[in-house]
Amino acid sequence: MGTNDQANSVIEVSSLCVSINKKSILKNLSFHVDAGEVYALLGGNGAGKSTTLKTLLGFNKPSEGIAKIDGDQVSTALNQVRRKTAYLPESATLYSHLTARENVQYFLSLADIKKSDTEINQAFDRVALQPDARDRYMRTYSKGMRQKTAIALALLREAPIFLLDEPTSGLDPVAIDEFNQLVRELAATGATILMVTHDVYGACQVANRIGLLRDGALVGEFAASENCPIETEQVHAAFTQRVLS
Repeated sequence: MGTNDQANSVIEVSSLCVSINKKSILKNLSFHVDAGEVYALLGGNGAGKSTTLKTLLGFNKPSEGIAKIDGDQVSTALNQVRRKTAYLPESATLYSHLTARENVQYFLSLADIKKSDTEINQAFDRVALQPDARDRYMRTYSKGMRQKTAIALALLREAPIFLLDEPTSGLDPVAIDEFNQLVRELAATGATILMVTHDVYGACQVANRIGLLRDGALVGEFAASENCPIETEQVHAAFTQRVLS
């Protein structure tokens, strides 16, 4: 089980309650994510994972509690929060009739961000998007290639905080390994990463800490140590309710 020291946290969720259509979804939820950390919010369907991300993005209004990003309260400083945050949905919204390069250039222009071709290629290199794929139309891309393009865009926006919604869903094992390696590299540069997932193994492979979410509440937290990763069997047992940590 991990600790809950929220001092100097980049993402801070404290006693958060969210209701949608009069139904309580998040129930007194509290956790934090520090700079350079990968935190996985693990839960099954309907646990409240996506609701948590949407609340951090300002799409849901809490009935109680606080959600902060980099010291700014989401409900009162939304523009500042969104400028610092890169959101990667389960299926990245990119234009199929444009190439990867054109998609990146277009979305950067919407944010009034200017990047050279060299900088764009460096971002593509960083996510291991092959040079011969960069000027192909997005409709020819696999999901893994689309995810790489979306992450390259986030890197070019220089957002220090990443919110990832089921980022490896539908990817093959090789693409999952590549994605997890990229996430670890981002964290090593000081990026703050919150991912929500139902993949126990993937969460244990990449996360520094895992919060187990069930029915809108945090029911367990697991932390890796310097020389000891999070134990998959322990998390899996708790996830499947055989053990409640």
